[in-house]
Amino acid sequence: MGKRLSADDWAAAALAALAEGGLAAVAVEPLAARLGATKGSFYWHFANRDALLAVTLERWERVGTEDVIAAIEGEPDLLARLRLLLTHALDGGSRVELALQPSATHPLVAPVLARVTLRRLDYLTDLFADLGFDRHTARERSVLAYTAYLGHAQLTHATPDAAPNALPRYVRSVVAILTAP
Repeated sequence: MGKRLSADDWAAAALAALAEGGLAAVAVEPLAARLGATKGSFYWHFANRDALLAVTLERWERVGTEDVIAAIEGEPDLLARLRLLLTHALDGGSRVELALQPSATHPLVAPVLARVTLRRLDYLTDLFADLGFDRHTARERSVLAYTAYLGHAQLTHATPDAAPNALPRYVRSVVAILTAP
């Protein structure tokens, strides 16, 4: 008999499937096959696919936003913190977000995507304010940083050969532009 799966195991597998194939990839039978489990194991933990999807989206929000913020908060240098954040985001941190974009109006996805986006923008705004920008300018810079992240993610996804191939240099350039007086 194999390892007993937890709801978290299912959510982790669903998050990986979501990153690879979008919302449609979060399906019970393929996930069960991926985990070497039965559909009965799934139904032991979840009433239906929507319940799994809700837990998966909560996991993405925690891991992809709150855990990242917590990890970089230990960096005392604000510019280094901004570079760390952008490096993490641009170095594969966008796969789930890109996979969710086509489903942005889905009733389970929309509120989480909105909450994550606003949390990230608010965090960036606070970071730019801590760097000395007034709140209005800090918010503008946060939107520019976030759209740079999304644009880079989309470019890397759709046309990898056109994306910058030296990530540290690209991050330094973006940070220099975003923090210029």
